[in-house]
Amino acid sequence: MHEFSICQGMLGQVTNIVREHGAESVSHIRVRIGPLSGVEPRLLKEAFTIARAGGVAAEAELLIEELSVRVHCSQCGADSDATPNRLLCADCGNWQTQLISGDELLLASVELNGPAHEEPLSPGLQSESR
Repeated sequence: MHEFSICQGMLGQVTNIVREHGAESVSHIRVRIGPLSGVEPRLLKEAFTIARAGGVAAEAELLIEELSVRVHCSQCGADSDATPNRLLCADCGNWQTQLISGDELLLASVELNGPAHEEPLSPGLQSESR
């Protein structure tokens, strides 16, 4: 189950954020997962309950936002939703499309607990973790 190693990497990033901002712990971690990311949201949530033990996110809740698959059509220029096994343009039906989203795994936000942290932190963590 590679979801556990993904959680370990994510929690390493979260620990660094906690240190950088002088927080004490984390209450919520929000991730965005596309269906083509190779990560199963249910398994990620299960792995998270084990991986978070004893760390700054020991009491944190993992919030998962499941993203849709979107494609850009090279024929008509439309951006549209698609299904993971049919990356066709929803407007013209063309198969020559480019994936816009659906393969990402993003650490979207971290809600810190501590003296000066009442707002969720959405740092520049929009980089992909694959």
